[in-house]
Amino acid sequence: MKRSVLFGLFVTASMMASTSFADGKPGDLCEANLQKINNSKSQYQTSSDLNARVSASVSKAQALKAQGRIDDCLAETQQTLLDIQKATGDTKK
Repeated sequence: MKRSVLFGLFVTASMMASTSFADGKPGDLCEANLQKINNSKSQYQTSSDLNARVSASVSKAQALKAQGRIDDCLAETQQTLLDIQKATGDTKK
């Protein structure tokens, strides 16, 4: 009996903590993705086509972020990171 009560309390505490940590995460993730894209410039600057697509995508993501459309910014940056990974053959990121 004690174990099931303690387990229930643990699960409840975990769920409550996870929701409090989730506040503000999409904005942070969007910014983190923009930073990853910026850090990987050396990988995609060799291809002018990819460089142009990434630059346009970063501009679009920053505009979306400025408009408060964080989910759209996150989607845009994640797609850009996938495009960079596909083009460079780096699947470890």
